This record gives sequence, structure tokens and C-alpha cells, in this order.
Amino acid sequence: MTVEKHLNEASTELRFPEERYPYGSDARFHMHHAHLFATDLDVTIAFYQKWFDGKVMWDGSYGGARNVFMRIGIGALHFYSQAPREKGRNAIHHLGMQVVGLQELYERMKNGGVVFRNPIRHADGSCYVMLEAPDGVLWELFEPGVGRDPTVLRYYGLGQLADMA
Repeated sequence: MTVEKHLNEASTELRFPEERYPYGSDARFHMHHAHLFATDLDVTIAFYQKWFDGKVMWDGSYGGARNVFMRIGIGALHFYSQAPREKGRNAIHHLGMQVVGLQELYERMKNGGVVFRNPIRHADGSCYVMLEAPDGVLWELFEPGVGRDPTVLRYYGLGQLADMA
């Protein structure tokens, strides 16, 4: 089955009231957030606020436990006040965070006591580094560069940079 066939099956011709479509888009589906367990929710919140300018949008009880909804740029993370059931990553290898000024963030985090297993890696004008956050959450911090394929740059929201490539 082709990708186009899958897309056609997911994008039915149904229409709903306009006010139901988020972000000024007519798309029905949006990847919105990852919901993560947190052994110590206050430590976890502080980590994301300090290093990634996370903004708590809601902190309350949902489903019988404390939940926190946080914005990081245009993305979102939700946290559930409960220790992870296992120390492994289940089906998730890592989460990705696009960064502007990765080198500066990396140096600031290192100076702030964050331990990285490896230094920043560079390829095609882009760079990335892996970081383990509280509760073993593995993050790829990355900054796309001008050496990337213009299609990939546009995917990352960097149309102006793609036009320079």
C-alpha cells in the first residue's frame, strides 16, 4: 500500500465546524504532545523551565493524579506525577528538540552541571547532541544547518534558510 493511499484513508472528506480546527489549519490531525512520567514533578518542571524556557500552562488533577501541561516553543510536553513503571524507554528511543543556538545552550548546560555522554556532533552544517533528562528521558537537541536538503529545512520550518541553500 502506498503512502498516498494511507494519507487518503486518514484524511477523509468529513468536515466539522471551523471552530474545531486548531492553529488556523484545516488539517484534522496534529501531533500535539508527549506525555511523560515524572518521579519528582517539581524537579522535572524546574529542569525544563531552566534549560528550555518551558512555560507551565496548566497544573492540576486529571485522571486521579497531578498533571502538568507545558509549552516549549510551539511544542508541548505533559507530565504525569508518577515514577516510570520501568527504567527502559518502552517503544520510544528519544524525543527531539529543535534549538536555535545549540552551541551556546550546550556550553551553558555543561557549565550548569548537566552531563553529556558525547560532545555536539556535526554533519551537513547541522549539529546535534543527546541529553538524558530526569527519569531517563533521552532527548536529541538539534540545530538544522544550511547544508541540509532544502526539503528537510522546510520541514523544520526554515523556508528562508532553504531558499539560501
